[in-house]
Amino acid sequence: MKIKKLPNIITMMRIVFSPILLFINPLTPLFLLIYVICGLSDALDGYLARRSGATSHFGATLDSIADTIFFVIILVVFIPRVKIPSEIAVWILGIALIRLVSLAIGFYKYHGFAFLHTYANKITGLVLFCFPLLYFCTGIIITSWFICICASICAIEELLINLISKKLALDIKSIFHRN
Repeated sequence: MKIKKLPNIITMMRIVFSPILLFINPLTPLFLLIYVICGLSDALDGYLARRSGATSHFGATLDSIADTIFFVIILVVFIPRVKIPSEIAVWILGIALIRLVSLAIGFYKYHGFAFLHTYANKITGLVLFCFPLLYFCTGIIITSWFICICASICAIEELLINLISKKLALDIKSIFHRN
């Protein structure tokens, strides 16, 4: 197997493994093992793609789709099991709406999906990945606020980038950094 194909294969593994989490009791050793594999694959695929010179628009889009699938599945798994306050649920819906508007603007402007790989997206992904640990350490209120603040900043930044950018730059680092 060529090393240049490996990052996309790892990303595809996340797409395949994520739905398995729907059928495993949360926070059991098997669940946590698959959860960690999915999380590590998210870091590993991008790292390998950059190191091997195998970055591509397809790979970046595939990675964003895999991230979205993983995130949605984690929401589906945990929301029914965790009593999320109604204001947090509304906040989550607001973040999702901002994300959808940003995607629609990006699609309109660039004629393709504009999933940006900003530092804020990476930080938010890491914070979301740490949800089970944060939940057990600080409880749902502090965890929810922390995650929602990170996700809100990230979503607003991505929306602003899509609004003001003249061309699509998937790997833009932040709104303050120009490619």
